Amino acid sequence: PPLDGALMQEEIFGPVLPVVEVASTRDAVDFVTVRPHPLALYVFARHRDEARPVLAATTSGGACINGANVHLGVDDLPFGGIGQSGYGAYHGERGFAEFSHERAVLDLPRWLPLGLMMPPWSGLFRKFVAWQIKR
Repeated sequence: PPLDGALMQEEIFGPVLPVVEVASTRDAVDFVTVRPHPLALYVFARHRDEARPVLAATTSGGACINGANVHLGVDDLPFGGIGQSGYGAYHGERGFAEFSHERAVLDLPRWLPLGLMMPPWSGLFRKFVAWQIKR
C-alpha cells in the first residue's frame, strides 16, 4: 500500500495486514523505528536468531516471530500498546491487575493527632518515635 495512504497512517481494526517490502533487515528496522511504536510487531525469519536483532532494535506493544496476531490469543502473555498505540497491558492475571485499582489505606489511631507527626517535631513526638523503635 502507499505509505501516505490511510491504511498506513491510521490504526487498523480488522482482518487487514499490510505488507511492506524492504531490501534488508536494516531497512525494516529503520521503517519501524522512524514511526510511532506499533501495537504489535511481526517478524518473519527462517531462523529465530535472525529475528532477535529486529526485536532488540525496535519497540512495540507486543511481538510475534513467524506469526501474526497469534500472541493475542495467549492469555499468559500481556497484550497492550506503548506510546501512541496505548498504555498498559491486559490478559490473564496481568489484565486483572491493570484494570483493578489497589487502594492504599493508612489507618492512624484516633489518639495520635496528625499534627504531631509534621515537622518541626516536638519533643513529645521524638519521645514517641524513640519508644516505638525500642518496642
